[in-house]
Amino acid sequence: MNPIKELEELCALFPEDDGPLYLSAEHIPREATPEPYHRMLVHEHHMTVTMERYHDCSVDVKVVDSKYEEDLYCRKILLNRHGTETTVQFGIVRFNFSFVTDSVRELIESESIPLGRVLIQHNVLRHIDLGAIVKFRAGNGLARYLQMKKEAETFGRMATIFCNGFPAVDLLEISAPLSEIQYQGR
Repeated sequence: MNPIKELEELCALFPEDDGPLYLSAEHIPREATPEPYHRMLVHEHHMTVTMERYHDCSVDVKVVDSKYEEDLYCRKILLNRHGTETTVQFGIVRFNFSFVTDSVRELIESESIPLGRVLIQHNVLRHIDLGAIVKFRAGNGLARYLQMKKEAETFGRMATIFCNGFPAVDLLEISAPLSEIQYQGR
């Protein structure tokens, strides 16, 4: 599927009330992703772990909205630096629970633990398939969620998590703006 079409499909799960989430989205080659975003996004690891390593602290999940779309659990989330309202990532998750245990499902539905941490702690056999890197120009939604200026740029990724060999999770993960200064020494 075309990455921008898939992006639009995921974003359509949670329409914004005050204007678009983003003003533009451009699929870019992985090798063209600038630092520090390349290190943050171009890998096949959980973003929970990557964000914690980059920001040198644990992260908390804040579920902005959630719903069921047929048999799929969908949620719009923010990852915040532990104990703060400083957002480091915006995301949309679409999860098919058919491929995980009831206990994993219950923890994810509790909306209190980041998805990656639940899967890691419960030893879910998983593989993350990095689908696309996307450069965004913020609309009202991203500006609000990521505490950035409208029209400023940031980067994100589309990915699929395979659980126990099956494509179980579709992800949109957008990093809060990063600067070269923050990147030094990381």
